[in-house]
Amino acid sequence: MNKVKTIGILTSGGDAPGMNAALRAIVRSAVVKGIRVVGIKRGYNGLIKGDIIELDLRSVSDIIHKGGTYLYTARCLEFKDEAGVDLAVETCKKFGIDGIIVIGGDGSFRGAADLSAKGIPCVGIPGTIDNDIAASDYTIGFNTALETICECVDKIRDTSQSHDRCSIVEVMGRDAGWLALESGIAVGATIILVKEIPFDFQKDVIDRINRTIKTGKKHFIIVVSEGLELDVNEFAKHVERETNIVTRATVLGYIQRGGSPSVMDRVMATKMGAYAVNLLEKGKGNRVVVMQKNKLVDIDIFDALAMKKEFDFDAYNMANSVNI
Repeated sequence: MNKVKTIGILTSGGDAPGMNAALRAIVRSAVVKGIRVVGIKRGYNGLIKGDIIELDLRSVSDIIHKGGTYLYTARCLEFKDEAGVDLAVETCKKFGIDGIIVIGGDGSFRGAADLSAKGIPCVGIPGTIDNDIAASDYTIGFNTALETICECVDKIRDTSQSHDRCSIVEVMGRDAGWLALESGIAVGATIILVKEIPFDFQKDVIDRINRTIKTGKKHFIIVVSEGLELDVNEFAKHVERETNIVTRATVLGYIQRGGSPSVMDRVMATKMGAYAVNLLEKGKGNRVVVMQKNKLVDIDIFDALAMKKEFDFDAYNMANSVNI
């Protein structure tokens, strides 16, 4: 790989708090090394269409504390076809882009892998609130999303406790139950339901509530992952019929993606961004920056995509023992 003179940056897929912190770190780390930086707006769409902007030290001032993504993001069906990837390669040649740093999730990394196969060195940074990148113990945005969920559930709990109610809270996680698991532990949810673990309504919900009632508890929080594809309002009615406890459902939705990133996400994003620039500067492409055992490392992007993340069944069982 030749010396990198120009780095392109894009954010792809769902936005996650901390993406801007990573962008800021990439730009400033590169500029002080004498590397030109361009921003690719709206993900792979922008790469195909040439929606490119110059970035310098001041371009990324005062964004470290902001949620969302300064570069915007979008899904790009066109990029799934080889013809779309070829158009992106031509854009790279046109703008003199020698390597690209992609901030996003698995889908974003697949796009980066396709570009890498076409000769455009890419480095991926895991940015997704779902924390579902198998190669990394942590993804940018996860901590902030957890904090948001906990804040919301704590407020819901006030009403639930005041009225002796059961509150069902649906959290995001279409393909992974990490948000439900860890937020459920953090808020002391009586029941946590995730797609990774099949549940029996009578045994795992109704019987568990009835057992807990006998210990003196009169209000309940149930955290449900959206990956189960339950109609939580109908689910709430079913729980109420079976328990005679007034039950209400709340879908937190996209509030979980927004907001100012937590300290942890700002720090992790900054470290990952600087690390990614160092990789390209050293001539290393086709890599993903990941956190493993509390240490930043980089692995082959194709190896990263081949990995499968195992759900933490021990933590789930622990939650069932503690949250009673």
